Amino acid sequence: MPPFTVLHVCMGNICRSPMAERLLALAVRERLGRLDVDPTRCDELLHSHSAGTGGWHAGEEMNPPAARQVLGRGGDVEGFAARKLRSDLIDAADLVLTATADQQEYVVALRPDAASRTFVLGEFGRLLGLVDTAALPPAQPTPEAVYARGAALVEAVDAARQGVSPLRSDDLDDPWGRGDQCFNRVADEIEETVHPLASILLP
Repeated sequence: MPPFTVLHVCMGNICRSPMAERLLALAVRERLGRLDVDPTRCDELLHSHSAGTGGWHAGEEMNPPAARQVLGRGGDVEGFAARKLRSDLIDAADLVLTATADQQEYVVALRPDAASRTFVLGEFGRLLGLVDTAALPPAQPTPEAVYARGAALVEAVDAARQGVSPLRSDDLDDPWGRGDQCFNRVADEIEETVHPLASILLP
């Protein structure tokens, strides 16, 4: 039940998935601001969090260049600590977005019943354009309405993929150990999915 819960997954949980976690929350706060709703209510409507398939960085802060991208776009890195993916995190998620197809397979191997709500982030963004948003439950900035709309959206995107595997281009490059330019490009690609997602949840 509410809030609508999105779990972002990458490998180490210090670069791609933390950026996606915080940039989605930022996008929702920005939508609320446009709707003249207190942006601090974001947590009531959406729970955006993340984990990594490996636990090497558990307890660490976001990788500095990833944090710079989030802060530079108006987001918040406060309180972030990397953690390893657990089955219960998948069970509690209404939508799981992975950085790559390999990680999507990892999630589904852990929890086969999560297959219909687990997508590569780029795949989900690509398929959003195929969804008839007019057929979704009505939009309102309330926990119940966002949850109902989000759950219906995930179902519609799953139907739109028709069992077809993700494209290689849906994967996010791993920017770890690379320069700010690479992190900037990856953050841009993340925003190409999280901005449309936020605008469908709160049009």
